[in-house]
Amino acid sequence: MDKAEKKQLRLTALRVRKGIIEGTYNAKSGHPGGSLSIAEILTYLYFKEMNIDPKDPQKADRDRFVLSKGHAAPALYATLAERGFFPVEDLKTLRKSDSYLQGHPNMNHVPGVDMSTGSLGQGISAACGMALASQIEGNKFRVYTVLGDGEIEEGQVWEACMFAAAKKLDTLTVIVDNNNLQIDGTVEEVNSPYPIPEKFAAFGFNVIEIDGHCYDCIEDAIEKAKACKGKPTAIIMKTIKGKDVSYMENQVNWHGAAPKQEQYEQAMAELDAKIAAVEAE
Repeated sequence: MDKAEKKQLRLTALRVRKGIIEGTYNAKSGHPGGSLSIAEILTYLYFKEMNIDPKDPQKADRDRFVLSKGHAAPALYATLAERGFFPVEDLKTLRKSDSYLQGHPNMNHVPGVDMSTGSLGQGISAACGMALASQIEGNKFRVYTVLGDGEIEEGQVWEACMFAAAKKLDTLTVIVDNNNLQIDGTVEEVNSPYPIPEKFAAFGFNVIEIDGHCYDCIEDAIEKAKACKGKPTAIIMKTIKGKDVSYMENQVNWHGAAPKQEQYEQAMAELDAKIAAVEAE
């Protein structure tokens, strides 16, 4: 990836973060913390990696994406809007009663959403089904799914992992957002899933550990996942919850709280300053 391409991805991720803040502020509810931590991976997938077309969201050979941690819908919506699936202005309608942008992704109403999610643990199972379909059809598309580190405390996740390995679903890439915080505290305090890489390896996965905010690391991991044959891949991303908004970073109380006006203005000012700094490089 050249310097100009990486710069564009960095700018896009910052705009995605602005969309997350815009949506949750106007909704007066939502989940900004774990949305902000996945901006880089979503930006990379939707703007560089995946075979998708905003003008034809249902094209048969498109790569699929499942946001298994469906409460991070603000991040997915902001990414889809930036990619041209629907107007960025619509992010302000998040969670409104008459809006198609519900609190969790709904494949029946939002262009570009491949699976309705929200019940934690279930998204990865849907992704496994999609990957099996791809295998049956001759590996015509790849499937990506993002899970939270708290989400993998769900037993269904590991049933899906057993299935993925047993069926040799090598078009499936499972991405764990390891920001170490969930709604009630650190993942260790609630119900520790550690050691995460070793667990996925024991379930038959090709395992890669990366810094989830590093584009070179993301690119390398995705390329290794595509090159791996005969088994699914798990990418374990170390991330910062609330990334790029100073008062939200690594603060568990921003898991499911919306910024008030002063906080909104501060967040947008910080993100605008970061955008200006990147543009000036």
